[in-house]
Amino acid sequence: MSLSLYNTLTRKKEEFQPVHAPQVGVYLCGPTVYSEAHLGNARGPVVFDVLTRYLRHLKYQVRYVRNITDVGHLESDADTGEDKMEKAARAARIEPMQVAQHFANRYRQHMMALGCLPPDIEPQASGHITEQIGMIEEIIANGFGYEVNGSVYFDVPKYNEAHRYGKLSNRSIEDQLGGTRDTLAGQDEKRSPLDFALWKKASPEHIMRWPSPWGEGFPGWHLECSAMSRKYLGDLSDIHGGGLDLMFPHHECEIAQCQASDTHTDESRVWMHNNMITVNGTKMSKSLGNFVLLGDLFKGPTGPLAQGYSPMVVRFFLLQAHYRSPVDVSDDALQAARKGYRKLMNGLRLLDKLVATSEGADLPGDADLRKLTADLYTGLDDDLNTARSIASLFNLLRKFNTLATTPAALADVSAAALTEAVAAYRTLVTDILGLQDEPRANAEQLLELTLGFYAEAKADKAYDKVDVIRAALKGQGIVIKDTKAGVEWAYSEE
Repeated sequence: MSLSLYNTLTRKKEEFQPVHAPQVGVYLCGPTVYSEAHLGNARGPVVFDVLTRYLRHLKYQVRYVRNITDVGHLESDADTGEDKMEKAARAARIEPMQVAQHFANRYRQHMMALGCLPPDIEPQASGHITEQIGMIEEIIANGFGYEVNGSVYFDVPKYNEAHRYGKLSNRSIEDQLGGTRDTLAGQDEKRSPLDFALWKKASPEHIMRWPSPWGEGFPGWHLECSAMSRKYLGDLSDIHGGGLDLMFPHHECEIAQCQASDTHTDESRVWMHNNMITVNGTKMSKSLGNFVLLGDLFKGPTGPLAQGYSPMVVRFFLLQAHYRSPVDVSDDALQAARKGYRKLMNGLRLLDKLVATSEGADLPGDADLRKLTADLYTGLDDDLNTARSIASLFNLLRKFNTLATTPAALADVSAAALTEAVAAYRTLVTDILGLQDEPRANAEQLLELTLGFYAEAKADKAYDKVDVIRAALKGQGIVIKDTKAGVEWAYSEE
């Protein structure tokens, strides 16, 4: 079975066929770094991390781009309100780029903790002003952009005459107009309430500004991804994605910009969108105030959660549902995820203990074991269905437990079939799903417990145990000191 992905643009699952195989270009819309990332911000990166890992497992040469938005994202999608970066900077009385750098660093730390491999390229919007200005000039030259008082807008009705604005989100322009007529107030520069900003004139108090053919200003939010995707992945990438909330207007505008510029493509062949994280059925978002910050989630308790959960448990929690399904966050759900994650980790510990006891090939148990092994990747091939692949892992793990506890069953499988199953389990868990074992023991507490055993052994005059404990700790760079105050420890200076 070959890999199939659901394409939002065509509204169907399609066999994945790269534009220029074996090279694959993948673009994920990254964060606007004006504040701490919450759990909802993590789902897209985790999903696309598994996607890129699996593509590489399939021997594709992947270039993975995930951008950083540090300019141009206004408070409203109607091109009104303050720039989110500048608002955060004013509140903290620091430079906007200090805000961007701080939260970009924090975001990267959280993604690393969640096991996400770094993207191959992580472009920032502020570092690609020249490319964005160039694309605006193309759009104007092609008749789909207009300048008013130093700002430049995209002419949606005119574009819709030659193309279809709304084909990604399946919205007609008439429905969009019906829902946005009242938003024209205060936006008298626009010819239509559907038009969106390509370049905004900077007000006198605006900090982040760049020179352009239309005066000093800053780029519109939708433009950066079109310009950066074209620069690093060419006129037509293979996969472009993000959260479902980005489908409209952000991704819809990206397609329009690319078609209206000299690119003349839909920007990407496949458009993928992950569903939302919800709290009691309501989308998690900063605007609603029901969000759970990743840093707080790892420590806990926070918001609706009574305790903290480790990054790998959170990663498993996000992967145990299909990426196009909503996920509701709760203590019960995360505790269930923790149990599932630990079962898979115990499975990894079991693998080295599974040693075939019979010689020869094509033994009676091989067919069943190979069927369970082959089923591991069926889910991933079916629109990256990690939930199904995790279920297949548990099926194989049950078989492993049977083999480990039943000598007769182990004798019925060949070394070749067992080796294949063990390798496939390990590869899927660690290399593709990106789940790693987390040390759960507290080293300080374990050391204090060991010193307690030492004190008991010394009090009982069990000097053989005393010597064993001393030697074991010394091997770890720890020396025991018997003082008048009691037993203490120090780092060995040898």
